[in-house]
Amino acid sequence: MDWSKVWTSFFVMMSLTTTVGFIYDGDPYALIASVTFNLIATLLKLGSKKTLSAELLATSLAADLHLIPALVFYEMGARTSLVEAMAWGGLVANIFSVILIIVETVLEARDESWL
Repeated sequence: MDWSKVWTSFFVMMSLTTTVGFIYDGDPYALIASVTFNLIATLLKLGSKKTLSAELLATSLAADLHLIPALVFYEMGARTSLVEAMAWGGLVANIFSVILIIVETVLEARDESWL
C-alpha cells in the first residue's frame, strides 16, 4: 500500500467534504478546515513523481487559490455570495482532483496487470 497516496487522497477528500459543508451551512470553521486540509494535500503532492503529478498539483493549487481568498474575504466581511462563489471554485477543483486520483489509480492498476 502506498501510504503517501493514502494520505494525499485522504486530505483531498477532507477538503472536498468540508468545502461542501461550508457551502451548505456557511460555518466559517468548515472553511478554515477546508483551507487547512487543502494546504496539507498540496504539500503532500509536491514531492510526488506519479503519472498525473503535475495535473494533481495544478488542481490543488487552483483549489488553494479559491479557498484562501474565500477565507480572507469571509474574515473581511465581504459579500456572502462572493465567498460562496470562491468556495464553489475550490469545490470544483477538488472534484477534478478526485477524478484525477481515480484515473491515476486505474492507470497504475492497468500497468501492474501488464507485468
